[in-house]
Amino acid sequence: MERAKASPAVPGVPSLPMNSIWRTIRGYILWSYERGSLHYDVMVTLILLFVFLSPYWINFKDKPIERVPHLTGVVIQPDGKGGFIYQIEASELNAKTENGLREEMLAIVEPITGAAAISKIEPLKDGSGHVQSYKVWVEKE
Repeated sequence: MERAKASPAVPGVPSLPMNSIWRTIRGYILWSYERGSLHYDVMVTLILLFVFLSPYWINFKDKPIERVPHLTGVVIQPDGKGGFIYQIEASELNAKTENGLREEMLAIVEPITGAAAISKIEPLKDGSGHVQSYKVWVEKE
């Protein structure tokens, strides 16, 4: 028995352009087109469309981390010498000793400024002599 050979091409019928379609797709995947050609411009346009339009449909979960350094109200003022004065409410501080106050003040100021050292503390009192807030001069380390 003789073997029959299968031929995909039927005589007299034009062949489908699948070869050229696959060649074009392979050129896109392998990025083999010259700069300035139509296919190169199409590839760049598709990339730009993806970059600018994909955030509308894809949730990348790229929101910044919400960070509340301290819940106290800290007022920051320039000291005129290139540094800053931090005004901290006395009601936010619980320590009774001066060393404990410094540590609590540093815990409040450092999330704002970074590594720092307190150089001077000045209590601000009301008319009856009660401390309302503290002015804190800070030097960055």
